[in-house]
Amino acid sequence: MLDQFKGCLLGAAIGDALGMARESTPPDLQRLHEGYRRAWRGHPNAGLKPGQFTDDTQMMLLMAGMLADGTYAEKEYAAALARMYMNEELRFPDGAVDAACRHLLLSGEKPAGVASNTAGCISIAIPFGLAYGDPVDVTERVVQACSVTHTHPAAHAGAVTVAMLVHHAVRGRSDALSLAEKHACLEDVTLGNKIRAALRLADEGISLESALSVIGNDVTVYQTVPLAFFLISRIRDVTTLFSTAAHVGGNTDTIALICGAYAGAVYGKSALPQDLLAGLEGREEIESAAARLYGRYTTKP
Repeated sequence: MLDQFKGCLLGAAIGDALGMARESTPPDLQRLHEGYRRAWRGHPNAGLKPGQFTDDTQMMLLMAGMLADGTYAEKEYAAALARMYMNEELRFPDGAVDAACRHLLLSGEKPAGVASNTAGCISIAIPFGLAYGDPVDVTERVVQACSVTHTHPAAHAGAVTVAMLVHHAVRGRSDALSLAEKHACLEDVTLGNKIRAALRLADEGISLESALSVIGNDVTVYQTVPLAFFLISRIRDVTTLFSTAAHVGGNTDTIALICGAYAGAVYGKSALPQDLLAGLEGREEIESAAARLYGRYTTKP
């Protein structure tokens, strides 16, 4: 199971780094590049090198480290996130995260979440899905953590859905997609219905181009999460899943992050493309966080 923990965090970071260069761009499905690339000049991520990830992975690793070390609490997470923002370490943060961090700095670290349905808090849900064995614990803790930046119920539902996806996947459930879709329906009926529709489209064999026109690829959880589920259901080859998710346009970094987290949780680190692992920023740090998170999971009473 350690290999799956490592695979999940590494896969998420790889997906984020692949999608980084194409974030907010139109889909480009005719020329699928398999390796890391630099963002075009003038893009918010233009200062990042190939293989570097965005704020999604930064926030995921912050949460993973705090959970692994037993130092997590909403107040401490808020303070750490605000420090990263103040020090200009967060890389092009989601609009809601940006606004929440500004509020935290101005209000003296009082609660400052924003009523946004964007997917900016989804990445922090992944460590909870790995570390907690009880789905009720996962759900409650993810909602509390996401509230630091996002107060909208839809954002919470999207984060819980992704947390439950990796929670079931890393524990060997072959029906992790359908189980996560059921959790989504419990949290937000609209999101659950959109995920169910996306999975149905994947089963029907609709082209990816047509699916994109129906599902969408924007930064809301209502498009980001269903599109990731569609891709996971449709594409079984890990390398193809990575490259396709990174080219769907729109919220590519988060979409590919979700796909990578799932692939790593199911198949483990050993199944991730070696060239992508070799070129990934902070690989050792990510593996260490995953190992410590696994150690905490296995030693909890």
